[in-house]
Amino acid sequence: MKDGRIAVPSMGSGGLDGHRSGHFGHCDVFTFIDVKDGKIENVSTISNQDHVQGGCMVPVNLLSQNNVNALIVGGIGTRPLMGFRQVGINVYYDATRPEIRPVVEDLIDGKLPIIEDDQVCGGGGGL
Repeated sequence: MKDGRIAVPSMGSGGLDGHRSGHFGHCDVFTFIDVKDGKIENVSTISNQDHVQGGCMVPVNLLSQNNVNALIVGGIGTRPLMGFRQVGINVYYDATRPEIRPVVEDLIDGKLPIIEDDQVCGGGGGL
């Protein structure tokens, strides 16, 4: 990935040296990493929103409104994955490392796969 904004569901205060959240929809914050010419330009965070109202589409809309192009997850349900696809956000998969920096560097280097339909999880709401 040469240019764009990457989002990573994060625990606590997030940031490039933070840790990823195991359940993307219930993360504390999303860490945004802005990439230009294959280099990290800026890192920021935004608080996740409660998604009782609107269900799984709340994080989809939040990331879409913040110009995210790519999302890195360790797991995601079918409904939000379809939502991200509909708004043009590519969802990449890495279930092995909890740290944010190495998976972001892997995505920038083209080493992370786009998640496949058979890699989705059941989700917390029986979906």
